[in-house]
Amino acid sequence: MAASDNTNNTANSTRNYFADLHIHIGRTESGQPVKISGSKDLTFYNIAREASERKGIEIVGIIDCQSPAVQQEIEDYLDKGEMEERPGGGIRYRETTVLLGSEIEVKDPGHGAAHLLAYMPTLEAMRQFTRWMAGRMKNVGLSSQRIYVTARELQREVVDRGGLLIPAHVFTPYKSVYGSAASRMADLLDMQHVAAVELGLSADTEMASRISELDTLPFVTNSDAHSLAKIGREYNVFGLNEPTFDEFRLALTGQQGRGIVANYGLNPHLGKYHRTYCASCETVLDARHPHGERCPLCGHTKFVRGVMDRILDIADRQEPVISPNRPPYQYQVPLEFLPGLGPKKLNALLDRFGTEMNILHRVPEPELIEAAGPDIARLILLARTRQLAVEAGGGGRYGKVAAKTTDPSLP
Repeated sequence: MAASDNTNNTANSTRNYFADLHIHIGRTESGQPVKISGSKDLTFYNIAREASERKGIEIVGIIDCQSPAVQQEIEDYLDKGEMEERPGGGIRYRETTVLLGSEIEVKDPGHGAAHLLAYMPTLEAMRQFTRWMAGRMKNVGLSSQRIYVTARELQREVVDRGGLLIPAHVFTPYKSVYGSAASRMADLLDMQHVAAVELGLSADTEMASRISELDTLPFVTNSDAHSLAKIGREYNVFGLNEPTFDEFRLALTGQQGRGIVANYGLNPHLGKYHRTYCASCETVLDARHPHGERCPLCGHTKFVRGVMDRILDIADRQEPVISPNRPPYQYQVPLEFLPGLGPKKLNALLDRFGTEMNILHRVPEPELIEAAGPDIARLILLARTRQLAVEAGGGGRYGKVAAKTTDPSLP
């Protein structure tokens, strides 16, 4: 089913909604830091406006809403009538619903650190969750802070408060369940109360399906945006009756006709941590460079273990096993990755076609060629059909679009 249809697709009148569930707040409007590495213009309001007016993302998860200063801003916008709480959970701003979330760091004894995402249905539920965390965390006003309880204790608190818990970017080498904390998620969490798994920018469904304990869990893929421009670089399509927290919960469990229609993510080769990286000779080590404890090129032992290589290390299957019920994982190249598409041209396209989702999914080929020119239009169309060649990233460096096709029969 095409994500761009956005029409009724089941007997209970569900619609397709674009959703990016992992977006950071850099600062409050008064300048108070929340996510230190986030852009200063990433405020709660600016995220909602960017998603609604430029990106065309209809559901966003803002995952620093445990901050009391952020909560006060939300309350102010509710009081002014510029936003409203939805009866089914979430905060509505124009065409977008904000789901209130928090990214939290845990570190169980004998394990490395991992980040978990917790989503709450209402502002009051998030406030109560903040009060609980404040006594177990050094600074509840900052993003991604460590909480001094076990992962399971945090999980129980989230679930008992009506929330949803999703392990964040589970394979990345820094602060993730598989990348740095454990070889098995079940060593840290009660698998029955994991709402979903966030794959991260360097992994896809096929890669994750080499690990059997993930077979029953839904997959989501999100931007982990640290700037407004990065919102929507990865996203999902949900089939919902309306964009609310309650419907989001139903979609994750596949109940009452709701569900995840598709995941749209970067080709894993574009991710910053897809393959292992040698920090000494600055080489991305892929299948052409077999490596053990030392770099095969310079002999150095300082590695950033790549997502693909970590999965191969911990996989309990030689080949992925993908359930036919899994939604498709569609490779999507964000507009900012396309060579030759600068800010001026992008703004012109947005002025004409409205949102990035329209440009990526809906605008017909003749109109794209007319507005963007044949070269840019060709790259967008190749990206839609998964025929755009890319070069692998690693060690914190993104991969690159090669400006050519993977199909030798095409020019």
